[in-house]
Amino acid sequence: YRNAIKDLSMGLSIDSANIECLYLRASCYHAIGLYKEAVKDYDSALDLELDSMEKFVLQCLAFYQKEIALYTASKINSEFCWFDIDGDIDPLFKEYWCKRLHPKNVCEKVYRQPPLKESLKKGKQRKQEFTFTKQRTTLLQAADSIGRNIQYHCPGFLHNKRQHRMAGLAAIEIAQKVSKAWRALQAEWRNSTKGTTKSGKRLRRREKLNSISLNRGGAGCSTSSSSETSTSYSLIDDRSTGRSMMSWNHLYSLAVKWRQISEPCDPVVWINKLSEEFNTGFGSHTPLVLGQAKVVRYYPNFQRTLTVAKAVIKEKKSVYNKEDKIIDLYEQQKLQEIMAAESCSDLYRVVGQDFWLATWCNSTALEGKRLEGTRITVVKMGEIGYDCAIRTPCTPARWDDFDVEMTSAWEALCDAYCGENYGSTDFDVLETVRDAVLRMTYYWYNFMPLSRGTAVVGFIVLLGLLLAANMEYTGSIPKGLQVDWEAILEFDPSSFVDSVKRWLYPSLKVGTSWKNYPDVTSTFETTGSVVAALSTYSD
Repeated sequence: YRNAIKDLSMGLSIDSANIECLYLRASCYHAIGLYKEAVKDYDSALDLELDSMEKFVLQCLAFYQKEIALYTASKINSEFCWFDIDGDIDPLFKEYWCKRLHPKNVCEKVYRQPPLKESLKKGKQRKQEFTFTKQRTTLLQAADSIGRNIQYHCPGFLHNKRQHRMAGLAAIEIAQKVSKAWRALQAEWRNSTKGTTKSGKRLRRREKLNSISLNRGGAGCSTSSSSETSTSYSLIDDRSTGRSMMSWNHLYSLAVKWRQISEPCDPVVWINKLSEEFNTGFGSHTPLVLGQAKVVRYYPNFQRTLTVAKAVIKEKKSVYNKEDKIIDLYEQQKLQEIMAAESCSDLYRVVGQDFWLATWCNSTALEGKRLEGTRITVVKMGEIGYDCAIRTPCTPARWDDFDVEMTSAWEALCDAYCGENYGSTDFDVLETVRDAVLRMTYYWYNFMPLSRGTAVVGFIVLLGLLLAANMEYTGSIPKGLQVDWEAILEFDPSSFVDSVKRWLYPSLKVGTSWKNYPDVTSTFETTGSVVAALSTYSD
């Protein structure tokens, strides 16, 4: 970032009204915690008279990024746990930010962040000095080693040591917090009544799975009351046993927070924390083909996506048009042509209009149930181009289905580790734990509950959970493989587990040395210290 600031400053010395340079330099200042300089550049970008729509989009983003910079500045000397974009920022603001919409409506309806000078007056904004203490150095070295294993070795995925460090710190913090939760669970279960019947356990699980989702709404959300707090979903209260346990929402929120702070210009938010767009199915959009261009990151998955699409059509014998009405494809001739299709144009020619179809995920929690997976869409662009993409709309009904599945998967993982296997360093004994981690990861990837960042958050949590169970991943993701796509393109979690375990398990090192790492939460206590840790390197 600092080198980029130098280069961008040189460009601005030649053309001081270049909005691209202003926006990018503001983003760099923002990332490393120089909020005064960031706000100044964002304001300069907002003051420009523009001559194109592309530049206007950057100006809109400058508005949103300035607000996020001001919010972060107000939290800089607070404990990092109080940095809570999902709970503190208005749902309408987040929705417009994600969709890059004109901020006029936001300006009229949403509370604006206080000016930076107010934070300065209150003494909240001080220069963040970062000292490499022994504890910090130990943690950062461990984080860099663990975090680099998130790297995809595929075209378009560049190495980023800031993101690697973020991932490593997040994984270690997750391991530390999960370990504490598991220790408490194991102690309670060990001391619980030995006469509990299997049917009693099933009853408690069924009651828990049928409970209302605890990650719906939240502070500032249109579906919440003013008395709710942003962490209201962090714990599940199991009244049948009188104990509380960490929820899957809280678990993944730990990684989400790190992802948000590490790249502040990415709108990484929980989709159900948006406004009305949650009810209409707003979600992620990942293109494989865009016009005549093959998207470098994702096109390598095109042939498998096409194969999955044909399999779905073969079973369903229908797709949906853009009005969500069924297009019947029962004619044998059409089905044969679809099975022979080799491109977007082949599929489009048979269907005859823009269409989408949905994959499915076989449920583990509820036998025989299928959850809606991702949607594969084909939309014509111009005369010869197509937008072929995967889209994952998160509607309330779909959210509830996956909430049940994630709750069940998390409970199954806790059961697998906190019983007789607790504390084991026997690789064979821990097989059920490893498989449970992968099953939950499978549902997370198909769920896609974030506006972006679902892939890296999922793998960070996977690393953290394995570490909490005394298994450290020391390998690297195979070349050309994207773990989230492995899940998205499988109908059953067992297939995903079998696919991933072939390369993941041989690179797991069993041991407890990670327990000697300093506590992440107390070592990097404030938001400012976290930003500094991600922005400062000893080399």
